[in-house]
Amino acid sequence: MRYFRLGACTALVVLISMLSACSKTDDTVILRLGHSLDTQHTVHKAMVYLGQRLDFYSEGKMKVIIYPSSQLGSEREMVELLQIGSLAMTKVSASPLEGFVPEMQLFSIPYVFRDREHFWTVLNSELGKSLLKGTEKVRLKGLGYYDAGSRSFYTTDTPVHTPADLKGKKIRVLNSPTAVKTVQALGGAATPVSWGELYTALQQGVVDGAENNPPSYFLSRHYEISRYYTLDEHTSVPDVMLASLAVWNSLTPEQQQWLTLAMADSVEYQKQLWQEASDEALAAVKAAGVEVIYPNKQLFRDAVVDFHQSFAGTSVGDIMQQIEKM
Repeated sequence: MRYFRLGACTALVVLISMLSACSKTDDTVILRLGHSLDTQHTVHKAMVYLGQRLDFYSEGKMKVIIYPSSQLGSEREMVELLQIGSLAMTKVSASPLEGFVPEMQLFSIPYVFRDREHFWTVLNSELGKSLLKGTEKVRLKGLGYYDAGSRSFYTTDTPVHTPADLKGKKIRVLNSPTAVKTVQALGGAATPVSWGELYTALQQGVVDGAENNPPSYFLSRHYEISRYYTLDEHTSVPDVMLASLAVWNSLTPEQQQWLTLAMADSVEYQKQLWQEASDEALAAVKAAGVEVIYPNKQLFRDAVVDFHQSFAGTSVGDIMQQIEKM
């Protein structure tokens, strides 16, 4: 998988070079952070808080300037800019990172985590930290995880109560081989469609449904077309905050510590925002007439047993065994 290959990005490189990924003004280190989300997203708000906490810990010696809404390019382009040291930080989903850190695919495997508490226990463990460290081989520095909730199915014409109801349905999935296999294991026909084209694809029947977390389902307005939302919560794919390894290495140990502390505060803040946003989104779609289904999750877990066993003897399988014991 070459999702984040180094590419041309010429115009963006020129732009960011003019700004400088990490600059120093009047003894203040300025880190430039780009991302693709709008300013109402919980992760953007967490990034703003990150800047506030970094200012606090450094006593004004370090600041973050944020460029939201893809001002500096697509997610892929911004990661490329990190790799060449022309941008300090950005955010990506963990799924595409499996092309660089194969163990990251575990997040796209269904029912690896028992619940939200177990999920965060794993992310905060040495195992979770080692997954972040794996990005260093491609000139990236994993700073931490943001909550992106759990992904559940939503469909247009008929509801999904059991895995059998997915049979033959074309379900949009993330650009991840493991995400494709997950939907196939549950009986659906995995169909990759870009996020920007998904509303139209649902509207025109190109796909019969998709899977995502409650806030994304609500904010995308996909509930206007797909009126059945099945909270099977099959996968929990976190967002990952990345820094340029070159920029990270240019910081002093003290500056790295300030950024680490600020990131930890930002993560906790975003977790609270996410839970509130998720609860509000579910209430909103219910009020809009969506049928929210709470299925027997054990039926879905049973359907992916063979899929889990297919990882036996692999590094991912070993990690899954470790996670099960946590």
